[in-house]
Amino acid sequence: MGAKYKIVITIILVVCVGFYANASRVLVPMDQVQKNHLKAYGVAYWVLKQDLDVDWLLNYRDGSFLLPHSELIEKECKIRGISFEVIGEAEVGMILQEISKPDVNMELVKLHKAPKIAVYSPKTKQPWDDAVTMVLTYAEIPYETIFDDEVLNGKLPTYDWLHLHHEDFTGQYGKFWASFQNSAWYQAEVRENEAMAAKHGYKKVSELKLAVAKKIKEYVAGGGFLFAMCSATDSYDIALAADGVDICESMFDGDPADYSADEKLNYNNTFAFKSFKLKMNPYEYEYSYIDNVPETRPVTEQNDVFTLFDFSAKWDIVPTMLCQNHTKAIKGFYGQTTAYRKQFIKSDVLVMGENKTLGEARYIHGTSGKGTWTFYGGHDPEDYQHQVGEPPTDLNLYPNSPGYRLILNNILFPSAKKKKMKT
Repeated sequence: MGAKYKIVITIILVVCVGFYANASRVLVPMDQVQKNHLKAYGVAYWVLKQDLDVDWLLNYRDGSFLLPHSELIEKECKIRGISFEVIGEAEVGMILQEISKPDVNMELVKLHKAPKIAVYSPKTKQPWDDAVTMVLTYAEIPYETIFDDEVLNGKLPTYDWLHLHHEDFTGQYGKFWASFQNSAWYQAEVRENEAMAAKHGYKKVSELKLAVAKKIKEYVAGGGFLFAMCSATDSYDIALAADGVDICESMFDGDPADYSADEKLNYNNTFAFKSFKLKMNPYEYEYSYIDNVPETRPVTEQNDVFTLFDFSAKWDIVPTMLCQNHTKAIKGFYGQTTAYRKQFIKSDVLVMGENKTLGEARYIHGTSGKGTWTFYGGHDPEDYQHQVGEPPTDLNLYPNSPGYRLILNNILFPSAKKKKMKT
């Protein structure tokens, strides 16, 4: 080998080594050092919107994100007040080597597309109503609001992810009649729903909501990702089970309910729940026995917690993604639907968070056709016992909320490459 040739090779090696030494990535840690967990999800989403991939490091420092490096991405992290580290390729290699070890409960999932997000929500939505829209806004993740028109007109398949606002799919207006029938917001909601039912040719709001529920079920079967909280979870399944059965009293739909409804429910229609019985008293603020009501929950705000399950990151990737957090103990919080009595949960449903002592599940997941659904009990993870009329939660006070992190895990879930979606 000639001297000149050796010099050329040496120069090439020096250049290559220099390149790789200077190459870097942005690590967004999601453990306790992170100053703003919620906005970190927003940065990951923003990077995806730039047509760049994001590596989600499951169980590595509590679900950290590995982003491409650029001055623009660094600037975006700084603007949003997010903790981040610029690391070299050598350190990246060490992290990936650790994650790849077969005996280590970690995995890398590549996120490759910013999901198009829809929130099913009425025009009469009140500012205190919905934790999901609050956290999406805080994290700076864009979404579109849709309602019955869009669902019934076939627009759902244009979205990757759908959240159900705290809707009552049974047509009983949240069973707020006893307490709020004279309130302006309640009356506006009734007018809006009755006009919508008439517009689409339905005599009753319950029939309209059943048609919407069926369209949503078709959306999931076709590959959609559904997320719901609070009363949008059990009322959705109740509506499907009560197909063809009148479960609404006269103040809701103008005629008496069918008091043999319990014997006519079809649990084969539901996503999550089985064998439940209804609570048809219009003065009772509950739909059924699915919800574990306050009277049977001997806990206080100080000791009301539920625990996330550990899943195998390499084999149970879906629930692992949905449970990424910097703590396994999540503060409990009430809603119209707070928690699901486990005896009413179908055997093929995956429980991801529970209070074992109380026999209740708080966070559950399942598949239907080509798609998935996730139900999360409670109204607002940082408002323990939310009351109608209270101001919305200021998430600037809760930038590291573990309960809100669970919502945002679901936002990124549809971005994962299909080849990694083992269950």
